[in-house]
Amino acid sequence: QVQLVESGGGLVQPGGSLRLSCVASGVIFSTATMRWYRQAPGKQRELAAEITSGGSTNYADSVKGRFSVSRDNAKNTVYLQMNSLKPEDTAVYYCHVFRLKDYWGQGTQVTVSS
Repeated sequence: QVQLVESGGGLVQPGGSLRLSCVASGVIFSTATMRWYRQAPGKQRELAAEITSGGSTNYADSVKGRFSVSRDNAKNTVYLQMNSLKPEDTAVYYCHVFRLKDYWGQGTQVTVSS
């Protein structure tokens, strides 16, 4: 059974930083493309960042240059370092992996506000 558990969300002021973590189990982590999605109130869920098994990364235009996705295969963990946060980054952030079907974590709330 695949499980994804996110942590690291919270309230931060504009310009601040947060690091999200997602621990995966039930999957051969080193072979999986891991993704971070986010969903703001009243909006559709969107892809924020992804990292392949080989370490290639891809980012939404809205977060390029500010967010960085990384992985530690020894810890079955994917990270999302978020810098220069803006109020429009406020959302629930979800970890995702596809293994015959979509698997999602429970989400972690990120609120950027002064």
